[in-house]
Amino acid sequence: MIKTACITAAVVLGIAATANGTLMLVNPERWYLAVPGVTTTGPFNQHFVRDIGLVFLLVGGSFLLGAARPHIRVAFWAIPSIWLSGHALFHFWEVAVGICGPSALARDFPAVTLPAVIGLCITGWAMAEARQATSVTVAKAS
Repeated sequence: MIKTACITAAVVLGIAATANGTLMLVNPERWYLAVPGVTTTGPFNQHFVRDIGLVFLLVGGSFLLGAARPHIRVAFWAIPSIWLSGHALFHFWEVAVGICGPSALARDFPAVTLPAVIGLCITGWAMAEARQATSVTVAKAS
């Protein structure tokens, strides 16, 4: 059951990140105006939005590939989870230094912090699963 939940979470994260990245690349101004709080971070910069859109495509593709290929799952879930965690920590830092008010954390939680937490959790599960599979293989070989 937990395996199904983790793989499903990875697929949902992958689809969401891929959709977000695609919108950022195809219509960066629409993305900039549609996402709550983005307009308060500075003026629209098409190049910057598209650069980050490429990162979200990488994040989404990595989660999806890890969901489909168990033998590379740990790496392909860990890498985007580390980026998502850094992104979330950056949002906390902005509040800590006064760039944004604390309300930004609640506003951004579903799209910034929650994906990082989910990514770290499913990566932890994948690591434990990989360790267990290695232990079973070693035990059978002995």
